[in-house]
Amino acid sequence: MEAIADEACGANLTHKVIPEEPAPLAPRPEDDLVARLRAGDEVASVQLVKRYWGPLLSTARRFLKNEEDARDAVQEAFIRAHQAIDGFEGGSTFSTWLHRILINNCLMKLRTRKRRREESIDELLPSFQEDGHEVRNNLPWSDTIADELCRKETCRLVRELIDQLPETYRTVLLLREIQETDIRDVAALLGVTENAVKIRLHRARQALRALLAPHLASRGLA
Repeated sequence: MEAIADEACGANLTHKVIPEEPAPLAPRPEDDLVARLRAGDEVASVQLVKRYWGPLLSTARRFLKNEEDARDAVQEAFIRAHQAIDGFEGGSTFSTWLHRILINNCLMKLRTRKRRREESIDELLPSFQEDGHEVRNNLPWSDTIADELCRKETCRLVRELIDQLPETYRTVLLLREIQETDIRDVAALLGVTENAVKIRLHRARQALRALLAPHLASRGLA
């Protein structure tokens, strides 16, 4: 038995299982475009504009609400992308990187616009009595409402209501809820702390719910 055991052990030692090397990652469709842009391929530059102009313009319109400013922001984004293409390291998709450049452009345009005093959203936020009881109860965020928000018509309404909010709150909602930007990235883009983003986002959501309540009530959902 011992001889058999020794023989088996010897067999195991001489026939080691060699783990397979992981398969190389498949190249992303945009990798070729990025490589050609780095090489100064003019055809690639045209393809870049054709592929991303529509999505970028749609994003810029949400932030700037002015067609001329939106188009300017997109054109500037393409120029900046060309200038910084060697710095693109591939940590994110090229599309995400390009959108980040655009959003930075949009935020800079918003900052350089003539500043005007923003309206308060306090009247849209919950209020409380001295004993802590809520005076005005904002719309609860139920599963029924969440399902309704997924409908195309209601999503359009929500975006229209977001546009009614003061710029401070509208911007943070656009970045977080529409663009699905990470809290840390929102803070970096706006130049504020993550905690400040969370506070603005919380207040913006409460205000949006208050604006949305009468519309959902008319559909029997409130």
